Amino acid sequence: MIFIRALGYSVLLGLAVGCTTGAPTRPPVQLPTSARESPGRHLVVTINNETPPGPPARAASTPRGYDAVALYTSGGAARRAARALATEYHLQAISSWPIQLLGVHCVAYRIPDGADADALMARLARDRRVESVQALLSFETAADAYNDPYANLQHNLRQMAVLDAQTFDRGARVRVAIIDTGFDAAHPDLPREVVMRNFVDVDAAAFQADTHGTAIVGVIAAVPNNGVGIAGIAPDVRVFAYKACWGGAAAGIKAACNSFTLAQALAAAIDDRVDVINLSLAGPSDPLLTRLVERALARGIIVVGAVPLDGTRRTFPTDIEGVVAVDAAENGHTSPQVLKAPGRDIVSLAPHGHYDFYSGSSLATAEITGLIALLRAQSPHLAGRDAQALLAAAADRSDEGAAPNVCKALASLPQAGRCPTH
Repeated sequence: MIFIRALGYSVLLGLAVGCTTGAPTRPPVQLPTSARESPGRHLVVTINNETPPGPPARAASTPRGYDAVALYTSGGAARRAARALATEYHLQAISSWPIQLLGVHCVAYRIPDGADADALMARLARDRRVESVQALLSFETAADAYNDPYANLQHNLRQMAVLDAQTFDRGARVRVAIIDTGFDAAHPDLPREVVMRNFVDVDAAAFQADTHGTAIVGVIAAVPNNGVGIAGIAPDVRVFAYKACWGGAAAGIKAACNSFTLAQALAAAIDDRVDVINLSLAGPSDPLLTRLVERALARGIIVVGAVPLDGTRRTFPTDIEGVVAVDAAENGHTSPQVLKAPGRDIVSLAPHGHYDFYSGSSLATAEITGLIALLRAQSPHLAGRDAQALLAAAADRSDEGAAPNVCKALASLPQAGRCPTH
């Protein structure tokens, strides 16, 4: 159950770490582990923030500027309202942040033990100080490990004519945000210049050891022709890797995220003016995340998301109009308006400099993100709906599970006629 007022905007807490250039960002401020382990005992509340906007701010930045530049902060009225709500409703504020993109102060609260979460949200929704209130929702990455012996290495690239397309373009000048777990930044098959930010914790070792993000980054950006490993689909893109998900208690590739961490990463991607956002995950419809994705789409960012196991567009992020929805071709679904890409036995990178096979719509989503990066490199203002139409038309019409031939898609762009077609 979710309640949102008609007016206003919404946002969440900020934190950032990373190997980036430019203005420094404030030390990370994460949700406590208890919020990740029991999200049902937490709410996300937004309050209109009337602080006059200053110069453009980075998501998750500190209230103090650097080099005498004032950054967007939460106003006194919003902070007082947040404290008053905590007192009156017996809530415990655990984190908060202002998001200039949506013009609100966002607070994560823990609700009292024994309290009825739905009843409490209903009461808060009627409070004039509350701009929106929702549960702290959870999301999962959409992949499963598949560890059979290697066979037909990177058959996915051949199916989609990627190697031919790379003779013409490799995604240079395109900025791709991967909102996922951390990844092995020291992997010998990855570019050294990757923007990294962690919205989950300050555990650098865990960041490097994360499996899911390592696999997704590898599909898109593994370095070709370097004498080791594999080739990424769009290896010349600029990668922005935002950790918003974490591994579960059991070992494996699956990971979890929530409204709070994903909102921070989406806001950061928009601030960083990326061209494409990859969301290889799925979860319940989320009003706060929807508003941020819609803001990204309005700014010309192409958002690519994984469909759930049933192949339909009924969950975040593919329930949002304008998001490019992707399913693994092998799943056999025939859902309209969903692109298909290989999703079984996909070889990619693994932590600690290793390689492995993976399966799931997560991998298919990363492949489509790579293909879109190749298209966007040739057509910088290409919209998501046009990219989806080009790729859909470039698939074999006689096979509903066929993956797009990216050379055919590129050939449909006037400036890319030299790409060979098959």
